[in-house]
Amino acid sequence: MMRVMDSGQIICQQLPTARKTLRVAVVTETYPPEINGVAMTISRMVTGLRQRQHQVQLIRPRQSPHDSPASGPTFEEVLQRGVAIPRYHSLKLGLPAKRALLRLWSVRRPDIVHIVTEGPLGWSALTAAGKLGIPCSSDFHTNFHSYSKHYGIGWLKKPIVGYLRKFHNKAHATLVPTASIVNDLEQHGYLNLRVVARGVDTQLFHPGKRSAVLRQQWGVKAQQPVAIYVGRLAPEKNLPVVLQAFAAMKSAHPDARLVLVGDGPERAALRRAHSDVIFSGMRIGADLAAHYASGDVFLFPSTTETFGNVTVEAMASGLAVVAYDYAAAAEHILHGRNGVVADFDNAQEFVKLAANLITDPQRIAEFGRRARATAEDIDWECVHGEFEAALLGVIATQDRAANDEACLIA
Repeated sequence: MMRVMDSGQIICQQLPTARKTLRVAVVTETYPPEINGVAMTISRMVTGLRQRQHQVQLIRPRQSPHDSPASGPTFEEVLQRGVAIPRYHSLKLGLPAKRALLRLWSVRRPDIVHIVTEGPLGWSALTAAGKLGIPCSSDFHTNFHSYSKHYGIGWLKKPIVGYLRKFHNKAHATLVPTASIVNDLEQHGYLNLRVVARGVDTQLFHPGKRSAVLRQQWGVKAQQPVAIYVGRLAPEKNLPVVLQAFAAMKSAHPDARLVLVGDGPERAALRRAHSDVIFSGMRIGADLAAHYASGDVFLFPSTTETFGNVTVEAMASGLAVVAYDYAAAAEHILHGRNGVVADFDNAQEFVKLAANLITDPQRIAEFGRRARATAEDIDWECVHGEFEAALLGVIATQDRAANDEACLIA
Protein backbone atom coordinates (compact mmCIF):
# COMPACT_ATOMS: atom_id res chain seq x y z
CA MET A 1 0.00 0.00 0.00
CA MET A 2 1.00 3.64 -0.35
CA ARG A 3 1.81 5.87 2.62
CA VAL A 4 2.03 9.67 2.43
CA MET A 5 4.76 11.34 4.49
CA ASP A 6 4.30 14.74 6.13
CA SER A 7 6.45 16.19 3.34
CA GLY A 8 3.92 14.97 0.78
CA GLN A 9 6.27 12.29 -0.59
CA ILE A 10 4.57 8.98 -1.38
CA ILE A 11 6.34 5.80 -0.33
CA CYS A 12 5.43 2.13 -0.35
CA GLN A 13 4.68 -0.22 2.47
CA GLN A 14 4.81 -3.94 1.85
CA LEU A 15 1.56 -5.89 1.75
CA PRO A 16 1.55 -9.44 3.11
CA THR A 17 1.84 -12.08 0.43
CA ALA A 18 -1.50 -13.77 -0.26
CA ARG A 19 -1.80 -17.46 0.55
CA LYS A 20 -4.19 -18.29 -2.27
CA THR A 21 -2.73 -19.12 -5.67
CA LEU A 22 -4.85 -17.54 -8.37
CA ARG A 23 -5.49 -18.34 -11.97
CA VAL A 24 -5.67 -14.93 -13.63
CA ALA A 25 -6.77 -14.37 -17.24
CA VAL A 26 -5.23 -11.08 -18.45
CA VAL A 27 -6.73 -9.64 -21.64
CA THR A 28 -4.78 -6.90 -23.42
CA GLU A 29 -4.45 -5.50 -26.92
CA THR A 30 -0.84 -4.44 -26.38
CA TYR A 31 2.12 -6.29 -24.92
CA PRO A 32 5.92 -6.37 -25.39
CA PRO A 33 7.79 -6.32 -27.69
CA GLU A 34 5.39 -3.47 -28.54
CA ILE A 35 6.76 -0.29 -27.00
CA ASN A 36 4.38 1.91 -25.03
CA GLY A 37 3.53 2.64 -21.42
CA VAL A 38 0.55 0.28 -21.27
CA ALA A 39 2.53 -2.67 -22.65
CA MET A 40 5.39 -2.00 -20.23
CA THR A 41 3.08 -1.67 -17.24
CA ILE A 42 1.04 -4.81 -17.84
CA SER A 43 4.22 -6.78 -18.54
CA ARG A 44 5.50 -5.69 -15.12
CA MET A 45 2.19 -6.68 -13.51
CA VAL A 46 2.24 -10.11 -15.15
CA THR A 47 5.81 -10.62 -13.94
CA GLY A 48 4.74 -9.66 -10.42
CA LEU A 49 1.86 -12.15 -10.43
CA ARG A 50 4.14 -14.94 -11.63
CA GLN A 51 6.75 -14.09 -9.00
CA ARG A 52 4.01 -14.54 -6.42
CA GLN A 53 3.28 -18.01 -7.85
CA HIS A 54 -0.01 -17.12 -9.56
CA GLN A 55 -0.95 -18.72 -12.88
CA VAL A 56 -1.36 -16.21 -15.72
CA GLN A 57 -3.22 -16.79 -18.97
CA LEU A 58 -2.40 -13.85 -21.27
CA ILE A 59 -4.85 -13.25 -24.12
CA ARG A 60 -3.73 -10.76 -26.79
CA PRO A 61 -3.86 -10.15 -30.56
CA ARG A 62 -1.32 -11.87 -32.78
CA GLN A 63 1.29 -9.15 -33.45
CA SER A 64 2.70 -10.53 -36.71
CA PRO A 65 2.31 -13.56 -39.00
CA HIS A 66 5.34 -15.12 -37.28
CA ASP A 67 4.07 -14.50 -33.75
CA SER A 68 3.72 -17.65 -31.65
CA PRO A 69 2.30 -18.08 -28.14
CA ALA A 70 4.70 -18.42 -25.22
CA SER A 71 4.11 -20.86 -22.40
CA GLY A 72 5.75 -21.91 -19.15
CA PRO A 73 5.03 -23.37 -15.70
CA THR A 74 3.06 -20.27 -14.61
CA PHE A 75 2.33 -18.66 -17.97
CA GLU A 76 0.21 -19.37 -21.04
CA GLU A 77 -0.45 -17.12 -24.03
CA VAL A 78 -3.58 -17.34 -26.17
CA LEU A 79 -3.39 -15.36 -29.43
CA GLN A 80 -6.42 -13.88 -31.15
CA ARG A 81 -6.95 -12.08 -34.46
CA GLY A 82 -6.19 -8.37 -34.66
CA VAL A 83 -5.97 -5.46 -37.09
CA ALA A 84 -3.57 -2.51 -37.17
CA ILE A 85 -4.73 0.67 -35.43
CA PRO A 86 -4.90 3.69 -37.79
CA ARG A 87 -1.82 5.94 -37.37
CA TYR A 88 -0.42 3.38 -34.89
CA HIS A 89 0.44 0.63 -37.36
CA SER A 90 2.81 -1.10 -34.96
CA LEU A 91 -0.13 -1.75 -32.60
CA LYS A 92 -3.04 -4.13 -33.08
CA LEU A 93 -6.70 -3.84 -32.15
CA GLY A 94 -8.10 -7.19 -31.09
CA LEU A 95 -11.15 -8.39 -33.00
CA PRO A 96 -14.31 -9.68 -31.24
CA ALA A 97 -13.71 -13.12 -29.70
CA LYS A 98 -16.59 -13.76 -27.29
CA ARG A 99 -17.31 -17.30 -28.49
CA ALA A 100 -13.65 -18.29 -28.33
CA LEU A 101 -13.33 -16.93 -24.79
CA LEU A 102 -16.52 -18.66 -23.65
CA ARG A 103 -15.14 -22.00 -24.91
CA LEU A 104 -11.72 -21.32 -23.38
CA TRP A 105 -12.99 -20.34 -19.93
CA SER A 106 -15.71 -23.00 -19.82
CA VAL A 107 -13.03 -25.67 -20.15
CA ARG A 108 -10.61 -24.07 -17.70
CA ARG A 109 -12.22 -21.40 -15.59
CA PRO A 110 -10.02 -18.55 -14.27
CA ASP A 111 -10.50 -17.16 -10.76
CA ILE A 112 -10.63 -13.65 -12.23
CA VAL A 113 -10.44 -11.91 -15.60
CA HIS A 114 -8.41 -8.71 -15.70
CA ILE A 115 -8.98 -6.52 -18.80
CA VAL A 116 -6.27 -4.00 -19.71
CA THR A 117 -7.68 -2.35 -22.86
CA GLU A 118 -11.18 -1.36 -23.92
CA GLY A 119 -11.18 -2.48 -27.57
CA PRO A 120 -13.32 -5.21 -29.16
CA LEU A 121 -11.24 -7.98 -27.57
CA GLY A 122 -11.61 -6.35 -24.16
CA TRP A 123 -15.39 -6.00 -24.63
CA SER A 124 -15.58 -9.67 -25.64
CA ALA A 125 -13.75 -10.64 -22.45
CA LEU A 126 -16.05 -8.45 -20.37
CA THR A 127 -19.22 -10.00 -21.77
CA ALA A 128 -17.83 -13.57 -21.67
CA ALA A 129 -16.78 -13.20 -18.04
CA GLY A 130 -20.21 -11.79 -17.18
CA LYS A 131 -22.02 -14.67 -18.89
CA LEU A 132 -19.90 -17.22 -17.01
CA GLY A 133 -20.14 -15.38 -13.68
CA ILE A 134 -16.36 -14.90 -13.41
CA PRO A 135 -15.16 -11.93 -11.31
CA CYS A 136 -13.77 -9.23 -13.58
CA SER A 137 -11.55 -6.18 -13.09
CA SER A 138 -10.32 -3.61 -15.57
CA ASP A 139 -7.52 -1.07 -15.99
CA PHE A 140 -7.97 2.56 -16.97
CA HIS A 141 -4.73 3.36 -18.78
CA THR A 142 -5.45 5.83 -21.56
CA ASN A 143 -7.59 8.95 -21.92
CA PHE A 144 -8.97 8.02 -25.36
CA HIS A 145 -11.66 10.68 -25.01
CA SER A 146 -8.89 13.30 -24.65
CA TYR A 147 -7.10 11.92 -27.72
CA SER A 148 -10.13 12.48 -29.95
CA LYS A 149 -9.54 16.23 -30.38
CA HIS A 150 -5.99 15.58 -31.63
CA TYR A 151 -7.16 13.31 -34.46
CA GLY A 152 -9.99 15.38 -35.92
CA ILE A 153 -12.76 13.37 -34.27
CA GLY A 154 -13.57 15.66 -31.36
CA TRP A 155 -17.26 15.23 -32.23
CA LEU A 156 -16.93 11.63 -31.02
CA LYS A 157 -15.82 12.65 -27.52
CA LYS A 158 -19.23 12.21 -25.87
CA PRO A 159 -19.89 8.75 -27.39
CA ILE A 160 -16.36 7.66 -26.43
CA VAL A 161 -16.81 8.89 -22.84
CA GLY A 162 -20.15 7.04 -22.68
CA TYR A 163 -18.66 3.82 -24.04
CA LEU A 164 -15.69 3.89 -21.63
CA ARG A 165 -17.95 4.54 -18.65
CA LYS A 166 -20.26 1.68 -19.66
CA PHE A 167 -17.27 -0.60 -20.22
CA HIS A 168 -15.62 0.00 -16.86
CA ASN A 169 -18.85 0.05 -14.87
CA LYS A 170 -19.60 -3.48 -16.12
CA ALA A 171 -16.40 -4.64 -14.41
CA HIS A 172 -16.46 -5.31 -10.66
CA ALA A 173 -13.54 -2.89 -10.13
CA THR A 174 -11.51 -0.49 -12.25
CA LEU A 175 -7.88 0.08 -11.30
CA VAL A 176 -6.40 3.55 -11.85
CA PRO A 177 -2.90 4.85 -11.08
CA THR A 178 -3.64 7.99 -9.01
CA ALA A 179 -6.20 9.43 -6.61
CA SER A 180 -6.68 12.44 -8.88
CA ILE A 181 -7.79 10.15 -11.71
CA VAL A 182 -10.28 8.56 -9.30
CA ASN A 183 -11.74 11.98 -8.52
CA ASP A 184 -11.99 12.87 -12.20
CA LEU A 185 -13.61 9.58 -13.21
CA GLU A 186 -16.08 9.65 -10.31
CA GLN A 187 -17.29 13.02 -11.57
CA HIS A 188 -18.00 11.32 -14.91
CA GLY A 189 -20.05 8.54 -13.31
CA TYR A 190 -17.47 5.78 -12.94
CA LEU A 191 -18.03 3.25 -10.14
CA ASN A 192 -15.90 0.83 -8.09
CA LEU A 193 -12.59 2.62 -8.63
CA ARG A 194 -9.41 1.57 -6.84
CA VAL A 195 -5.92 3.07 -6.90
CA VAL A 196 -3.06 0.77 -7.90
CA ALA A 197 0.04 2.87 -8.39
CA ARG A 198 2.94 2.48 -10.84
CA GLY A 199 6.56 1.82 -10.09
CA VAL A 200 9.89 2.45 -11.78
CA ASP A 201 12.94 0.27 -12.39
CA THR A 202 15.58 2.18 -10.45
CA GLN A 203 18.33 -0.24 -11.44
CA LEU A 204 17.74 0.29 -15.15
CA PHE A 205 17.00 4.02 -14.96
CA HIS A 206 19.91 5.46 -13.01
CA PRO A 207 22.12 8.59 -13.11
CA GLY A 208 25.12 6.29 -13.46
CA LYS A 209 23.99 5.46 -17.01
CA ARG A 210 25.07 8.94 -18.17
CA SER A 211 27.25 8.52 -21.27
CA ALA A 212 29.98 10.92 -22.35
CA VAL A 213 30.21 9.00 -25.63
CA LEU A 214 26.52 9.54 -26.35
CA ARG A 215 26.77 13.23 -25.57
CA GLN A 216 29.72 13.48 -27.95
CA GLN A 217 27.56 11.87 -30.64
CA TRP A 218 25.02 14.61 -30.01
CA GLY A 219 27.81 17.18 -30.41
CA VAL A 220 27.37 18.29 -26.80
CA LYS A 221 30.19 19.36 -24.47
CA ALA A 222 30.45 18.26 -20.83
CA GLN A 223 28.88 21.40 -19.31
CA GLN A 224 26.45 22.09 -22.14
CA PRO A 225 22.80 21.71 -20.96
CA VAL A 226 20.55 19.22 -22.74
CA ALA A 227 16.77 19.24 -22.59
CA ILE A 228 15.19 15.91 -23.44
CA TYR A 229 11.74 14.55 -24.26
CA VAL A 230 10.93 10.82 -24.32
CA GLY A 231 7.69 9.52 -25.80
CA ARG A 232 5.66 9.17 -28.96
CA LEU A 233 6.03 11.94 -31.51
CA ALA A 234 2.29 12.28 -31.90
CA PRO A 235 -0.34 15.05 -31.67
CA GLU A 236 -1.69 14.02 -28.27
CA LYS A 237 1.72 14.54 -26.61
CA ASN A 238 1.54 18.36 -26.88
CA LEU A 239 4.91 18.61 -28.65
CA PRO A 240 4.46 22.27 -29.72
CA VAL A 241 4.88 23.20 -26.04
CA VAL A 242 8.14 21.21 -25.89
CA LEU A 243 9.43 23.23 -28.85
CA GLN A 244 8.18 26.54 -27.41
CA ALA A 245 9.92 25.75 -24.13
CA PHE A 246 13.14 24.87 -25.90
CA ALA A 247 13.05 28.10 -27.91
CA ALA A 248 12.76 30.04 -24.65
CA MET A 249 15.54 27.94 -23.07
CA LYS A 250 17.80 28.59 -26.05
CA SER A 251 17.14 32.34 -25.80
CA ALA A 252 18.15 32.23 -22.14
CA HIS A 253 21.10 29.85 -22.73
CA PRO A 254 22.23 29.78 -26.41
CA ASP A 255 24.26 26.58 -25.90
CA ALA A 256 21.20 24.55 -24.87
CA ARG A 257 20.27 21.55 -27.03
CA LEU A 258 17.09 19.51 -27.37
CA VAL A 259 16.92 15.73 -27.87
CA LEU A 260 13.66 14.02 -28.84
CA VAL A 261 13.63 10.28 -28.10
CA GLY A 262 10.81 8.33 -29.73
CA ASP A 263 8.98 7.83 -32.99
CA GLY A 264 5.53 8.51 -34.34
CA PRO A 265 3.46 10.20 -37.04
CA GLU A 266 4.84 13.68 -36.33
CA ARG A 267 8.52 12.81 -36.64
CA ALA A 268 9.06 13.60 -40.32
CA ALA A 269 7.34 16.99 -40.13
CA LEU A 270 9.16 17.93 -36.94
CA ARG A 271 12.50 16.99 -38.42
CA ARG A 272 11.89 19.14 -41.48
CA ALA A 273 10.87 22.13 -39.36
CA HIS A 274 13.51 21.90 -36.62
CA SER A 275 17.00 21.25 -37.96
CA ASP A 276 18.56 22.24 -34.60
CA VAL A 277 16.82 19.40 -32.73
CA ILE A 278 18.46 16.00 -32.26
CA PHE A 279 16.10 13.13 -33.19
CA SER A 280 17.22 9.88 -31.57
CA GLY A 281 14.36 7.64 -32.66
CA MET A 282 12.93 4.77 -30.62
CA ARG A 283 15.17 3.47 -27.84
CA ILE A 284 14.68 0.62 -25.40
CA GLY A 285 16.38 -0.97 -22.41
CA ALA A 286 19.88 0.14 -21.44
CA ASP A 287 20.08 2.33 -24.56
CA LEU A 288 16.98 4.25 -23.45
CA ALA A 289 18.36 4.53 -19.92
CA ALA A 290 21.57 6.07 -21.28
CA HIS A 291 19.57 8.61 -23.30
CA TYR A 292 17.62 9.68 -20.23
CA ALA A 293 20.67 9.98 -17.99
CA SER A 294 22.69 11.86 -20.61
CA GLY A 295 20.20 14.73 -20.54
CA ASP A 296 19.80 17.38 -17.84
CA VAL A 297 16.24 18.71 -17.99
CA PHE A 298 13.21 16.59 -18.88
CA LEU A 299 10.32 18.33 -20.67
CA PHE A 300 6.91 16.65 -20.50
CA PRO A 301 3.84 18.83 -21.20
CA SER A 302 1.41 16.05 -22.17
CA THR A 303 -2.19 16.60 -21.04
CA THR A 304 -3.56 13.19 -22.04
CA GLU A 305 -1.74 10.84 -19.64
CA THR A 306 -3.36 8.74 -16.95
CA PHE A 307 0.08 8.43 -15.37
CA GLY A 308 3.09 9.03 -17.60
CA ASN A 309 5.74 6.40 -16.86
CA VAL A 310 8.37 8.56 -18.54
CA THR A 311 8.12 11.11 -15.72
CA VAL A 312 9.28 8.68 -13.04
CA GLU A 313 11.84 7.14 -15.40
CA ALA A 314 13.33 10.62 -15.87
CA MET A 315 13.31 11.19 -12.11
CA ALA A 316 15.05 7.86 -11.51
CA SER A 317 17.64 8.91 -14.11
CA GLY A 318 18.46 12.02 -12.10
CA LEU A 319 16.89 14.63 -14.37
CA ALA A 320 15.24 17.89 -13.38
CA VAL A 321 11.65 17.50 -14.59
CA VAL A 322 9.42 20.25 -15.98
CA ALA A 323 5.83 19.01 -16.25
CA TYR A 324 2.24 19.95 -15.59
CA ASP A 325 0.86 19.45 -12.07
CA TYR A 326 -0.93 16.35 -13.26
CA ALA A 327 -0.69 12.55 -13.36
CA ALA A 328 2.70 11.17 -12.20
CA ALA A 329 4.18 14.65 -11.74
CA ALA A 330 1.36 15.62 -9.36
CA GLU A 331 2.01 12.45 -7.36
CA HIS A 332 5.77 12.62 -7.09
CA ILE A 333 7.11 16.13 -7.78
CA LEU A 334 7.18 18.76 -5.05
CA HIS A 335 7.44 22.05 -6.89
CA GLY A 336 10.77 23.75 -6.31
CA ARG A 337 12.25 20.79 -4.44
CA ASN A 338 12.70 17.82 -6.80
CA GLY A 339 11.42 19.43 -10.01
CA VAL A 340 8.98 22.10 -11.18
CA VAL A 341 5.33 21.85 -12.21
CA ALA A 342 3.12 24.31 -14.05
CA ASP A 343 -0.64 24.56 -13.64
CA PHE A 344 -2.40 22.05 -15.85
CA ASP A 345 -2.33 23.02 -19.54
CA ASN A 346 -0.76 26.43 -18.77
CA ALA A 347 1.74 26.49 -21.63
CA GLN A 348 2.97 30.00 -20.80
CA GLU A 349 3.91 28.97 -17.25
CA PHE A 350 5.51 25.73 -18.49
CA VAL A 351 7.70 27.65 -20.95
CA LYS A 352 8.70 30.20 -18.31
CA LEU A 353 9.69 27.51 -15.78
CA ALA A 354 11.83 25.72 -18.38
CA ALA A 355 13.57 28.95 -19.46
CA ASN A 356 14.33 29.92 -15.86
CA LEU A 357 15.65 26.49 -14.99
CA ILE A 358 18.12 26.13 -17.87
CA THR A 359 20.22 29.08 -16.62
CA ASP A 360 20.81 27.53 -13.18
CA PRO A 361 23.01 24.40 -13.39
CA GLN A 362 23.24 24.11 -9.61
CA ARG A 363 19.46 24.02 -9.31
CA ILE A 364 19.21 21.47 -12.13
CA ALA A 365 21.70 19.21 -10.35
CA GLU A 366 19.93 19.55 -7.00
CA PHE A 367 16.53 18.77 -8.50
CA GLY A 368 18.06 15.73 -10.19
CA ARG A 369 19.54 14.38 -6.95
CA ARG A 370 16.28 14.84 -5.08
CA ALA A 371 14.25 13.35 -7.95
CA ARG A 372 16.43 10.25 -7.82
CA ALA A 373 15.88 9.95 -4.07
CA THR A 374 12.12 10.18 -4.61
CA ALA A 375 12.21 7.51 -7.32
CA GLU A 376 14.04 5.08 -5.06
CA ASP A 377 10.88 4.87 -2.93
CA ILE A 378 8.60 4.04 -5.89
CA ASP A 379 9.06 0.31 -5.75
CA TRP A 380 7.53 -2.17 -8.23
CA GLU A 381 7.37 -4.87 -5.57
CA CYS A 382 4.99 -2.71 -3.56
CA VAL A 383 2.88 -2.07 -6.68
CA HIS A 384 2.71 -5.80 -7.37
CA GLY A 385 1.35 -6.26 -3.85
CA GLU A 386 -1.30 -3.62 -4.45
CA PHE A 387 -2.34 -5.29 -7.72
CA GLU A 388 -2.56 -8.70 -6.08
CA ALA A 389 -4.60 -7.28 -3.20
CA ALA A 390 -6.99 -5.58 -5.65
CA LEU A 391 -7.63 -8.84 -7.52
CA LEU A 392 -8.14 -10.75 -4.27
CA GLY A 393 -10.53 -8.04 -3.10
CA VAL A 394 -12.67 -8.35 -6.24
CA ILE A 395 -12.81 -12.14 -5.88
CA ALA A 396 -13.74 -11.92 -2.19
CA THR A 397 -16.47 -9.36 -2.86
CA GLN A 398 -18.02 -11.47 -5.61
CA ASP A 399 -17.79 -14.63 -3.47
CA ARG A 400 -19.69 -12.84 -0.68
CA ALA A 401 -22.29 -11.60 -3.14
CA ALA A 402 -22.77 -15.13 -4.51
CA ASN A 403 -23.11 -16.58 -1.00
CA ASP A 404 -25.65 -13.91 -0.03
CA GLU A 405 -27.68 -14.66 -3.14
CA ALA A 406 -27.56 -18.41 -2.42
CA CYS A 407 -28.80 -17.79 1.12
CA LEU A 408 -31.70 -15.69 -0.16
CA ILE A 409 -32.70 -18.40 -2.63
CA ALA A 410 -32.47 -21.03 0.08
